[in-house]
Formats: sequence, structure tokens, C-alpha cells
Amino acid sequence: MLIGVAAITYGWWVVGAARRGARWPWWRSLAFLGALVLFGILQFGIVGVYDQQLRWAFVLRLALLFFAVPTFAAFAAPVSLLRTGGPDRLAQTATAMLRSRPARFLGNAIVSPVIALALFCVLLTPFAATIRESPVWATAITVLVPVLGFTLLTPLSEPGVLRSSTFVTVEFLLAFVELMADAIPGIVLRITNHVLDGSVVQAVGQPWFPSPLRDQHLAGDLLWFIAEVADIPVLISLFIRWQRTDRREARTIDALTDEEMEELTRAHLQRRG
Repeated sequence: MLIGVAAITYGWWVVGAARRGARWPWWRSLAFLGALVLFGILQFGIVGVYDQQLRWAFVLRLALLFFAVPTFAAFAAPVSLLRTGGPDRLAQTATAMLRSRPARFLGNAIVSPVIALALFCVLLTPFAATIRESPVWATAITVLVPVLGFTLLTPLSEPGVLRSSTFVTVEFLLAFVELMADAIPGIVLRITNHVLDGSVVQAVGQPWFPSPLRDQHLAGDLLWFIAEVADIPVLISLFIRWQRTDRREARTIDALTDEEMEELTRAHLQRRG
């Protein structure tokens, strides 16, 4: 149902953009299709079938729902498409939300890695077994985790959230360090030689099911790898944001007259003095 509603809504907005004379890039629609296909695979493929029995399937599903699906959806730029071909009132609401203080707080690359680190640190606690084995939590993860990932990534990829070049530079440097920390939960799962979540009963049903400890090590390998690869689109988004900010500030300076430039320089020197 979620896949169908998302596909119909996005397609309707593409048609709306075409009716208004705007050409929507085909690659963005392809990115959205990729997000839906990946979401469907995670729901109905092997990880969706065995995520309650196997740690590695649960961790793989969780990580891809948080990192990969929102990345494809962010490249699809649904908020920009909404502004272009969607209902005006809904577009105004989305723009206001994107410019709100919570969105600005969540949409910087200093906060996002901390949230990701906190989310995956739960896998190092006994609570991880409760979440993995509960059908209620499985439904909540299906809905909430992609939404959380998309909420964190969208302000980085959508135009409209303006930052100074100094802030973006500091954000980039701090995020580069913090994004490396996302791999810590995966490393801990991999190198620990006892079962961290306390669930030591081996899953049954298939002859290839691993032992609980081996299952944990596989989960750690997958999380470690995915967390490192997921750094790339965030860093790319930050670089794109820096380019936009630099161009915007350059245009602003170029538009100043000689007198305005001299006054700006004088005011800057007075503040430094």
C-alpha cells in the first residue's frame, strides 16, 4: 500500500509539472523508482522474511531502510517536485516545514551522524533482541526508519535551506569526522566474542542458519560496510551545498556597487578592530 500510494503521488506531481510547462528530469523519477524497488525488496525479499530470526537480516534491513532508501528518495527531490507540480497549499506547507527551526536543526550534517550513531548503538544492547523479534516493532521500523532517514537527508539535498559559507565549511569538517563514527556499532558487533543482545538460541528453519555468535559477526560486517559507504552521499550533498552557498554569496558581492563594497569593507574592519 505504501509503495502504491508513493508511486501514484509522485507520478501525479510529475504530470502536474508537465502541465505547468516544467520539464522534470528523468533521472530523478528513476531515483524514486529505485527507492520504491529497494523498499519492496527489503519488505518481501530474504531480509524481510528472516529479519525476525536472523540478526544479519535484521541489521541489513534496518541499515538500508535508514541509509539507502532515503538516499534514493532524496535524489528524487520530491519536495522540489511538489513545489513544481503539486498542490499549492501543500507545497507552501512543505516549504514552511523545510525552513522551520526543527528542519534546520536536523538538516545539518553535524546532528544527522549523531542520530545515526545513537540508532545503531541500540543494536549493542539487549533491547535489540526485543525489537528484532517483535512484529509490532517490525511495522514501526518499516514506516518510521525511512521517514527518519529522509528527514535527515532532505535538507542537505533540497535547495531552500540557506547557510553561510563559513558554517557549511565547519559543518563539512565536523561531519567528516562524525560520519566515521557511524561504523563503531558495526565494529563492536564484529569483534565482540559474546552475544550482545542475550538471545543465544539458534534460529531454526533453514540448514544455512548461522550460530548466534556467527550471526552477530555477520551483522557487524554488514553494518560496518554499509555505514562507511553511506558516508559518500552525505559528503556529496555537503559539497553541493557548499557550491550553492559559494555561488550565492559571489552573486551577492558582484551585485554591490563600489561605494557599497567600500562601506562593507569599512564595517568589517571596524568589527575586527
